[in-house]
Amino acid sequence: MQPKLIRLFLYSAGALILATAVAKFFSASGSARILQSRDPILMIPLQYVFWIVGGIELAVALVCLLGRRARLQAGLVAWLATNFVVYRLGLLWIGYHGPCRCLGSLTGALHISPETADSIMKVVLVYLLIGSYATLLWQWKRGQNARSTPHRAEPTDVVV
Repeated sequence: MQPKLIRLFLYSAGALILATAVAKFFSASGSARILQSRDPILMIPLQYVFWIVGGIELAVALVCLLGRRARLQAGLVAWLATNFVVYRLGLLWIGYHGPCRCLGSLTGALHISPETADSIMKVVLVYLLIGSYATLLWQWKRGQNARSTPHRAEPTDVVV
């Protein structure tokens, strides 16, 4: 994976995560009755879940879009995506098989069925997982190669 490809991934990940954060904030600011229902895993009202997770997503998105440390950026994306996988596995564990409500009421405003939104978010999740872990692996391998390669004297290393 080349540095330009990594940069492209990090910017696109930041944009996708920013979009989902905005969707959560949009949904959380509404007055739908479902916002007061409890999340089946966290056991707090969905409105709070949207505010908290939206805030975390916003922070990760800003680091991806404005930061310069690719390892940190990829690590945060990997951490966030892994948490989403664990959450989805938790839903399966408790027997919940409905669509994820991760975009909240925005699906209705966009005239997208919850099932379609859930499928889109699964694709986004796979993209974030594969891209972030591939970036971290590439950087780790690059660091390993740099440590195992003997240092050669460069013109700037020569003392006159």
